[in-house]
Parts: sequence; C-alpha cells; structure tokens
Amino acid sequence: MLELVAAFICLTSLLTYVNFRFIGLPPTIGVMVTALMFSLLLQGLSFMGYPGLEERVQQLIGQIDFGDLLMNWMLSFLLFAGALHVNLNDLRSYRWPIGLLATFGVLIATAVIGSLAYYIFALFGWHVSFLYCLLFGALISPTDPIAVLGVLRTANASKPLKTTIVGESLFNDGTAVVVFTVLLGIAQLGETPTISATAMLFAHEAIGGVVFGGLIGYLVYLMIKSIEQHQIEVMLTLALVIGGSAMASELHVSAPIAMVVAGLIIGNLGRNLAMNDMTRKYLDGFWELLDDMLNALLFALIGMELLLLPFNWLHVLAASLLALAILLSRLLTVAPAIVLLRRWRTVPRGTIRILTWGGLRGGVSVALALALPLGPERDLILSITYIVVLSSILLQGLSIGKLVKHVTRDEPAPAAQAEHH
Repeated sequence: MLELVAAFICLTSLLTYVNFRFIGLPPTIGVMVTALMFSLLLQGLSFMGYPGLEERVQQLIGQIDFGDLLMNWMLSFLLFAGALHVNLNDLRSYRWPIGLLATFGVLIATAVIGSLAYYIFALFGWHVSFLYCLLFGALISPTDPIAVLGVLRTANASKPLKTTIVGESLFNDGTAVVVFTVLLGIAQLGETPTISATAMLFAHEAIGGVVFGGLIGYLVYLMIKSIEQHQIEVMLTLALVIGGSAMASELHVSAPIAMVVAGLIIGNLGRNLAMNDMTRKYLDGFWELLDDMLNALLFALIGMELLLLPFNWLHVLAASLLALAILLSRLLTVAPAIVLLRRWRTVPRGTIRILTWGGLRGGVSVALALALPLGPERDLILSITYIVVLSSILLQGLSIGKLVKHVTRDEPAPAAQAEHH
C-alpha cells in the first residue's frame, strides 16, 4: 500500500509540473488533462505492442477504492478547506437561493434528469429501469464543490455569484447523498420506504451533520481561543477534520455537511476572535497547501480512471445528450431561485447563465456511481457518468471564466452594485 501511495504522489507531482511548465491550464483541470493524456499514451503503447505497462498501471489504480477515499476522507478535507474562506454573513444574505438550490433544486434535477435519461437510454437500445435512471439523476444532480471551488479561484466573479455558487455546492451533496441512499435502498430491497422514514433519514444524515459539525467546530474554537501557539492551533484543526469525519461515520451523520459547518465556524469565529496574525498566516498556508495537493491527487485520479472504464462511442454520444439534459435541469432549478431573489435585492444580468453553466459535476458523482451494485446497469451508468463529468470539467470549467468576464464587461454597473449588497 505504501508503494502505491508513493507511486501515485510521484505521478501526480510530475503531472502538476508538466501542466505548470508546458500547458498552463488552471491547476486542477490541467492535472486532469495531463492524466488523461497519460492514460491515452498508455493505451497507445499497449496497442503498439507494450501491453504489460498498461496492465500494471491498471492493477495499481484498481487497488484504490475511489468511492471510499473520496466520500469518507478527501471530501471532508476539501470541504473544510473551502468553508474556511466563506464569509458567514455573505452566506446568510443569500440563504434563500442557496437553500432552494441545495434542496429542492437537487430533487427537481433528479426527477428531470432521471426521466430524460430513461428515454435516452431506450433510444440507444439500453434497457435501464426507471429506478436506476432516477439513481443516475440523483448522483449527477449535485454541483461538485471541489470542481466549483477550483474554477472560481481563477474566475473574477462578483460576490453574489461566488457566494451562491460556493454555498450551494458546499451543501447540496448532502441532499444528493440522502436521495441516492433512499433510491439505492429501494433498488436493493425492492421496498419503498414511507415518507416518515425518508424524512427521518434526511433529518439524521443532514440535520444531524449540521448539529454535529456545529458542536465540534465550536468546541475546537473554544480550545483555540484559550491558547496562543500557532502550531497547536493548526494541529487542532487537522484533528477536527480527521477525528470529526471518523466520528460522523460512526454516528451515521453526514461527514461532508459536518465539515462544512465546522469550517464555517473556524473560518469566521476562529479567525476573527481566537487567532492572532501569525496563527491566521500559518492556518491559511497549511490548509491552502493541503487543499491544492488533495485537489491535484483527486483530479489526477479522475483522469487515470479512464484506464479502468470500458466504453465505446455510443456511450460518448449518449453522454452528450445527457449533458444537454443536465444543463436543462440546471436551468429549471436555477431560474426560479434567482427570480425569487430579485424580489429583495439587485441581481446582475447574466446571473442565471453563469449559475447554469457554472454547475460543474465532478468526483462526487463518480464516487456515487461506484457505489451502485455490480451489474450491467452499473457499468453503463458509471461509464456515462465518467464521460459527463469529464465534459463538464473540461468544457464548462475552461469556459466559465470567459463567461464571467463577458457578463461583467457588459454589465459593470449592476455587478458593482450587487457587490455592495
């Protein structure tokens, strides 16, 4: 296992260097692109008569439990790091659109995407049950917080846009996981849970995650406030994420949601009321470095997963149609929330376009697809999900910055006005 970790870290570092030195794409997207190129190179070498190399890499990657690694560990670290720099007052100002998109938006998207997927799969002659189509809708509905946070760093978006996109992406995976879990339980047991049982599951996972994250976050804040030693304070935040994620798993509450809430507490109360300048400097430097490293590892792994997934050009064509269906569902969920927001505050023109195009899909969707039971439906959905995620990150991720600049240039006054709300 140690050799696997060493090999993967070395490969990711090399891919990061190649992107920075020769390609120049945004860091996370660039690492994924170089990993894809590496995967294609290995497949090319295998086709030319060097089969052992590709098989060896496939064996190494196959030892990595992507779903467990991302959902139980990496996601908690990345969400905590992202939440550290989110202003709680800004989040509170846009709580209604964020809340609508992170809850009802996921439910509506699940239904819309699932229904369209049922007919698209049938169009290609694939007999996929409607329940599995809804499972696909649930796993592909949430915008990925890791991909979104990585892209927004390089896009000069206004504060309302950044707050809404980041806030939604930090919280909507919890809703999606609950919906996915309920549908998966129906698929495996053949029983439809009652409304009260579903509500209890949601309350236990999501609300339990909020309460648990608030408790451990405030406890660590009090500990940090009682001392003035930056090494220990940074260690406490690291223990908060590692220990908190493990405890959340034991309590069967949402570890990602708990880490978001804890990160908001440490990032707002802790930074402003319990830390001196030196501690803030060390805390920011530590978590930014860890965030960049984990992002690079994650996107390199997404790129390398190409070696493990069998797919053909029909999958690519079907995924292209489903990507359009996903954008349509995104528009149907974004537009009502923004129209509602316009009743109380000025919203820049182009906000709906940016929120629709900026709804990137990423590793969370792939991890949920990997959790499906083994079988032909899983293989199909996993391949389609992977292609949709790749196209989302590459096409939307590389162009969202240009769209933001275009909208900002066309509407400078409203954007500036919204910045002060």
